[in-house]
Amino acid sequence: MRGEIRWCQGYSEPNAGSDLASLATRAEDRGDHFIVNGQKIWTSYADKADWIFCLVRTNPTAPKHKGISFVLFDMATKGVSTRPILLISGKSPFCETFFDDVRVEKENVVGEIDKGWDVAKYLLTHEREMISGMGLTAGRPLGQVAAETIGSQDGVLADPLLRADIARFDVDAVAFQLALERFGDMAKAGQAHPAMSSMLKYYGAELNKRRHELAMAAGGSDALEWESERSHGGEAARAWLRTKANSIEGGASEVQLNIIAKRILDLPGA
Repeated sequence: MRGEIRWCQGYSEPNAGSDLASLATRAEDRGDHFIVNGQKIWTSYADKADWIFCLVRTNPTAPKHKGISFVLFDMATKGVSTRPILLISGKSPFCETFFDDVRVEKENVVGEIDKGWDVAKYLLTHEREMISGMGLTAGRPLGQVAAETIGSQDGVLADPLLRADIARFDVDAVAFQLALERFGDMAKAGQAHPAMSSMLKYYGAELNKRRHELAMAAGGSDALEWESERSHGGEAARAWLRTKANSIEGGASEVQLNIIAKRILDLPGA
């Protein structure tokens, strides 16, 4: 609660991203502890984290959603190593994380052994709600910011098509804010559908990508400056490139659309 310990999330693996239940990191039962071997990827701030909450396979013969456990362990434990991943933006919080014969005490299992998927699903709901917040307009409407930054008398904002796109975005951003408030009220009343977090995550991520696309369009070629003091080290361009990950992290947009179709719209499967 005091923010003294930083945690990272050991979910995705090189061959288990959107199909997370296919994870292969294994935990071998050694009586009072497990020995964990495997790899995680896209582990945010793993190189700075103190502890990790991690999904591991404890029963390789069970159906893929069943034999998974949710464990906690110190990142300073012998056998844990990390390696940063550089993104197209030139910066990244993401890391590869490796486990080589890592000892994890059984008392560090959250919930029941082999039933960690239930814990993971619950946390994913909260993660997707958090990520959806990226779609909120921070401070003033995009149109107001763009007009002050670029000017509305000359240049690109004189383009009526760009002005219309920015206006459309600002309307959608307000609508999304209202949708989030409605979801919050429904959640407090116990009436919110669990899969609504996928709907909010999808739209929030896509909205944030649109915001930065429009900001780049409003800035023209100047917005592509990468290292100059004038561009604050390419702040706008790097942020724009970073948003490309929004529709992957926390569950890819395609996966969220499948969840919405199946669980909210009750559409038939393929």
